[in-house]
Amino acid sequence: MHLNPILSAMGGYPLAEIQMRARSLRAAGKPLIDFSIGDPREPTPSFIPEALKQAVPAVSQYPTTVGLPELRRAIGDYLARRFQVSVDPDTQIIPTSGAKEAIFHTPFAFVEPGAGHGVVFGSPAYPVYERGARFAGAVTDPIPLKGDFVLRAADISDESWERARLVWSCSPHNPTGSITTTTELAALLERCREAGAVFASDECYVDVYEHDPPGSVLQVAGPDLAGTLAFYSCSKRSGMTGYRSGAIIGDAEAIAALIDLRASAGVAPPEFVQAAAAAAWSDDEHAAERRAVFTAKRAVLRKAFEQLALPVVGSTAALYLWVAVADDVAVSLQLLEQGIVVSPGRAFGPGGEGYIRLALVPSLEECEQAVDVLVECLDV
Repeated sequence: MHLNPILSAMGGYPLAEIQMRARSLRAAGKPLIDFSIGDPREPTPSFIPEALKQAVPAVSQYPTTVGLPELRRAIGDYLARRFQVSVDPDTQIIPTSGAKEAIFHTPFAFVEPGAGHGVVFGSPAYPVYERGARFAGAVTDPIPLKGDFVLRAADISDESWERARLVWSCSPHNPTGSITTTTELAALLERCREAGAVFASDECYVDVYEHDPPGSVLQVAGPDLAGTLAFYSCSKRSGMTGYRSGAIIGDAEAIAALIDLRASAGVAPPEFVQAAAAAAWSDDEHAAERRAVFTAKRAVLRKAFEQLALPVVGSTAALYLWVAVADDVAVSLQLLEQGIVVSPGRAFGPGGEGYIRLALVPSLEECEQAVDVLVECLDV
């Protein structure tokens, strides 16, 4: 069978392979505490599935690509509360079937295959930036991150800027939990506008943080949001990973192009999921309650690594702890044998070597149990 050479070259999705290994160990009867995949286990707040159930129609029909007006309004109202910005729900917001598919498909709207157009992103990174870019026929430009793992405009070479058509930022950052300031986001956006590139800001974790709320590029983009796209998700904020509900907010011209693209792909979210998402975006209390749970887990696990004198880098937001170790693969395998599943940093691309990522998904009790195993296993 002939396969797309890009698919053959990229191989399996790295985090999926880790999860498959964990499942095989579970099937063999080994108890595991799994920190590998960012899929929290706290129950979805009850008002959200109730809204979904009430919206399931007697007659099922296709959803529209532009989405329900009430969902777009709910997202706009959330942005006004959270960031004090005003967007047009009719022209600057489009609902998506989660953030992952939206991120994957976006380069197809702005890249001409084989023309040498570049997609820029910091590395280590969420693997979908590279995968979407490569399938769209772009040149991928991973920019090595170090220190605080924040991508800045000056980190990107003139050569990369010259071919850039899409530049990804992620704040709070997956996999490291670092935060990009609005000043740094503004500088990236300004440079993108000079280069004629679309600035794509992945802000899916913006409501998961410890102390000061992270900012948004929407706060510095101006009312027309020229050249700007921001990506949002209900997954972590509202415990809706399985609902696959997200949104893109930004430049009306870019949103219109994405509507045309997405109509061809048929990726509009079901309207009963949109109704649940509208309920979720309309409430902030449940997001604050979930944030407190993740903060408690982070504090428990951080104590273990402080005791081990292993540096925790970034890790003040998003759903992750990013921990410096001698050999990320060796440590991941060592922990796996003791029933602790973590992700080796290199699974997120160049620059991830020498780090492990722990997703704050096990229960608080499981995190406390894991501390003893971590200390015993890694104390050398």
